[in-house]
Amino acid sequence: VQLVESGGGLVQAGGSLRLSCAASGRTFSWYAMGWFRQAPGKEREFVAAISGSGRITYYADSVKGRFTIARDNAKNTVYLQMNSLKPEDTAVYYCATGGSASTAVWGYDYWGQGTQVTVSS
Repeated sequence: VQLVESGGGLVQAGGSLRLSCAASGRTFSWYAMGWFRQAPGKEREFVAAISGSGRITYYADSVKGRFTIARDNAKNTVYLQMNSLKPEDTAVYYCATGGSASTAVWGYDYWGQGTQVTVSS
């Protein structure tokens, strides 16, 4: 299984970015997808998750109302639309895939390499 993230970059506070994660190696729609992030010196933390069908989503309280997770099963891709970005959103963002939508790191068995998001004040 391979996961490749893209879309990170440098943005000013209040701006937007859309992250993408392209998956290959197993039937995409059978598995949940999640986004996590890790800032320097901090543990990896949950951001958002979506079920295989796309009908169930979960968000961390810190991003609720600002971030939206979505998936296109025809394109084997999951997205994270990030609006109203804040400097505290600065981190490396990782996508992951697992058997069910989970808020826990251990709920996922494959991870991407990460993409850097930097929000300047």
